[in-house]
Amino acid sequence: MAIQLTEELRNEYSTLFDTCDIRPGKLGEVDSLAVKIVDNRDRYEAVGTPLGIPWFFIGAIHNMESSLRFTRHLHNGDPLTARTVHVPKNRPASGNPPFTWEQSATDALRLDQLNSIHDWSMPGVLYQLEKFNGFGYRTRHPEVLSPYLWSFSTHYVSGKYVEDGRFDPDALSNQCGAAVILRRLAEKQIIQFDVNGHPLLSSEPAPSSTRNFPGPLVTYSDTVSSEVAKNLQRALNTFPGVFLLIDGVPGRRTSDAFKRVTGHFLEGDPRTQEAVAARV
Repeated sequence: MAIQLTEELRNEYSTLFDTCDIRPGKLGEVDSLAVKIVDNRDRYEAVGTPLGIPWFFIGAIHNMESSLRFTRHLHNGDPLTARTVHVPKNRPASGNPPFTWEQSATDALRLDQLNSIHDWSMPGVLYQLEKFNGFGYRTRHPEVLSPYLWSFSTHYVSGKYVEDGRFDPDALSNQCGAAVILRRLAEKQIIQFDVNGHPLLSSEPAPSSTRNFPGPLVTYSDTVSSEVAKNLQRALNTFPGVFLLIDGVPGRRTSDAFKRVTGHFLEGDPRTQEAVAARV
């Protein structure tokens, strides 16, 4: 049975990504991979932009399937000097080898119909990454989160398919998971997301010193409810003496709690404006 991106699965991906801690001993290796992916952003965008696929998604697959080598097929890491030998075999079906990396990558992404995907929120990205590799861990060994996504993080300890159809619970993946790379890119604010979790894409990555950051995820309101505000209320409730109803409306009580924790009211709180007026 095909695995569908249900709301439950979407929440699982979001929670795992939000709580993803990179193992300290692996941080340098993850950083090195992140730098290489960013350095080749132009090549990933050249393939991904016409297909509507985010550059960082392609970069993550490129690392998993080809170890970031541009002499290999994106499908499975076979050499570009011939059609693919491993599954999927005989790709690209048209044209003559040797293939350029761009030709092969375009074929691989179209073959999996990724050019028809419109949900590139982080849960959507993680779903497509797991689907690209296969749902074998999820369906046959749910006790192990897929190392294709989570290796090098505290979400993954051991367990690996060492060959097709053979799972070894004691085997350890030595390859950084795709979700872990994306998490590091997010931590470095190289990839950013709007309030709905969709990536903010631009043609050129802005330098860290001049990058334009998106506005606050939660602003004051007495009437409008949102899931993001619920998440803020849940987080505030973890601090001593804060007890909020989780209703998603970031009104006066939520703003009071926010000030207790941060020293500032929520943006848009009329009391902030009154305080400024009083000082003037």
